Amino acid sequence: MCGGEARIAKTRIPIWVLVEARRLGYSDADLLTSYPTITATDLVNAWVYAEAHRNEIKLAIERNQVA
Repeated sequence: MCGGEARIAKTRIPIWVLVEARRLGYSDADLLTSYPTITATDLVNAWVYAEAHRNEIKLAIERNQVA
């Protein structure tokens, strides 16, 4: 956690950002290219976390949506 939002370990990349990108059609390969500091294992862990904390991730996405 950093700033109250779950993030990829040792980065400032929030899990909700990755979840939203995936929802918009980005593949894991796209995400690994866009975020070269994360690994495939980081993504697996992010998806597991997001699945276990659906409401938290949903609220984070809603809070951060641009009007």
